[in-house]
Amino acid sequence: MSRLARAARVAVTLLAAAGALAGGVYAWRAYTETPWTRDGRVRSQIVQVTPDVSGAVTDLRVRDNQKVAKGDVLFVIDQARYRLALAQAEATVDGRFSEVEQRRKEAERRDRLTSAAVADETREQARTAVLSAEAAWRQAQVERDVAKLNLERTVIVSPVNGYVTNLLLDRGDYATAGRAAIAVVDSDGFYVAAYLEETKLHAVHEGDAATVRLMAGGPDLTGHVEGIARAIVDRDNVASSDLIANINPSFTWVRLAQRIPVRVRLDAPPAEVALASGMTATVVIHPRERGDPATPRQR
Repeated sequence: MSRLARAARVAVTLLAAAGALAGGVYAWRAYTETPWTRDGRVRSQIVQVTPDVSGAVTDLRVRDNQKVAKGDVLFVIDQARYRLALAQAEATVDGRFSEVEQRRKEAERRDRLTSAAVADETREQARTAVLSAEAAWRQAQVERDVAKLNLERTVIVSPVNGYVTNLLLDRGDYATAGRAAIAVVDSDGFYVAAYLEETKLHAVHEGDAATVRLMAGGPDLTGHVEGIARAIVDRDNVASSDLIANINPSFTWVRLAQRIPVRVRLDAPPAEVALASGMTATVVIHPRERGDPATPRQR
């Protein structure tokens, strides 16, 4: 083999090694510096629908995993007791009004009498009786309005657009005021929580574009960074009984980068993509040049 051929083989080998080294360095830098993570979770607001009044459930209008719109009826609480309470309150209003009318007529009659027959003190007592009767009438009106409101709130509606999830309520169950009865996943509030290593956060800013790839498959989703969490739990800093820091005396030689939640707002995901809170996703952040907020950095 000629010296020229040997030199060519050595040159090709060196070029291949240099290319492999450059590729490895680029891949390593991309892995360690590019703000991306496979530890992403689809999240949504879970609305705990809570009745404002208590009673037995007489009508259940939804089923598990059903899609509902804001204002749709979810279930109805027994209205009999609340209808009676409203009727009683309305009767009380009528009675108080009759008393007001009687007191007013009595006061007018006393005012028409001559001062010799009726003393000023008696007239003042009549006017006070009118004011007291009017106050009782207004109080009865308020109690009637409360009874009417309680009756209206026996019909529980969905406060958001979304999906009923993990439905356990059934007809005949007793719904308690202030205790959640149905959970509704807000379909307008889906977002992705991307848990990025702290070493990659320097390149992430609010408003940066993001690409989300669901483990479930389907088209990539687009979004924007909506915010970066400002605190996570420090397991080595637990308050003692004396309210002072309780520091772990041991310190590991290998330090792992903490993962910080980055909230990514989705940009109108396609209708064919069925999102569910808790799904796993890979998230890639595309940092922008700080001088041009509209142009993503080219990689």
